[in-house]
Amino acid sequence: MFVGDSMTIGSTGDFTWRYRMWQHLNATFDGPYRIVGPRHTLHDPVEGAATSSAYADPGFPDEARRHLAGWGEGWLHMAPLIGDMVRHHDADTLLVSLGLIDLGFYTNAEQTAENVRRFVDGAREVAPHIRAVLMPVIPNVRAVADPAFGVACERFNELLAKAVADLSTPGSPLLLASEPDGWETDRATYDGTHPSEWGERLLAGAFAGAMHQAWGVGAPYDGMVGGGAGGGIALSR
Repeated sequence: MFVGDSMTIGSTGDFTWRYRMWQHLNATFDGPYRIVGPRHTLHDPVEGAATSSAYADPGFPDEARRHLAGWGEGWLHMAPLIGDMVRHHDADTLLVSLGLIDLGFYTNAEQTAENVRRFVDGAREVAPHIRAVLMPVIPNVRAVADPAFGVACERFNELLAKAVADLSTPGSPLLLASEPDGWETDRATYDGTHPSEWGERLLAGAFAGAMHQAWGVGAPYDGMVGGGAGGGIALSR
């Protein structure tokens, strides 16, 4: 289950890093799998709601579009939801990219870190053996223009690393993904925050690399070149 904010849900016309991960899993995962979640649409900036189905690749199948991500949603919003979502959709692995929106609008670094712990507790309450990969906050253009916000991002990432170390267990492992190699705001985003096609690939690569190195899932990410759709890949069942 993909869990995230606007960087994960994507907007009308995006491929999304979820799409890149779907491609990667189809190419490298040895066995059946399911992508699960209660939502499947993109954010429509005209309507201001998650109502768009206009993915850049219309061949991206609906069952692979599933996610738990929302424009303007963060750890604050997902922590109360995750238990029910894991239960209803039988998720066993969470790929999570959250925090920027929390720090920008809702909570300070310490409060945001507490919501990380609430999130993990909520998921484990219904699935004690769940595993998760957590992405640190990737500083955006605001972190450069607003030094206090940049400091908050750095502080939260320190607290996130501590939470992962404290909470990870052999039976329910947590991984802290590395900030994507080569992330340069001008190239990796189209507006200073949201991932461009290059940024989508970098995000997918960071998650894929963490899962492969720690759990032997798939293979090292090999999607950094080529066109958008990378056609001909079908969803495993």
